[in-house]
Amino acid sequence: MLLKLTVEIAAPVDQVWNKLVDWESQGGWMLATDVVVERKTEGLGTKIAAFTGLFPKRKLFGILDTMEVNLWQPPTRCDVIHTGRWLRGSGTFELHQISPALTRFNWSEDLDGWYLPFLAPSLLFGVKLSLRRFAASF
Repeated sequence: MLLKLTVEIAAPVDQVWNKLVDWESQGGWMLATDVVVERKTEGLGTKIAAFTGLFPKRKLFGILDTMEVNLWQPPTRCDVIHTGRWLRGSGTFELHQISPALTRFNWSEDLDGWYLPFLAPSLLFGVKLSLRRFAASF
């Protein structure tokens, strides 16, 4: 199931990129999520574990999303492969400079699973709020 959202951010593409790929700080703008870097590299091969739920720091009542960066094209694109039990598939962050002070952020996920038609509306709602929070942080 392909899920897509877009937000415009009032900041230069390099600034947006640096904040976007600061994995540990994503918990500050991703709704109800705690992010841990399990293996840090210079982009490609980085492994990340993001827990989203009611009590993300305690890892209770939620879902663990493990992923690995498999495409790294700073400052415009980062792709991940979701490797977890419940979230499988791929994800993409794409940044497009609209002007020197305005960037378009395209978020997309292509996920597999029988349960996705039930999960997709709440997932999209949560990511939409998160992307708005991210854009407002500039």
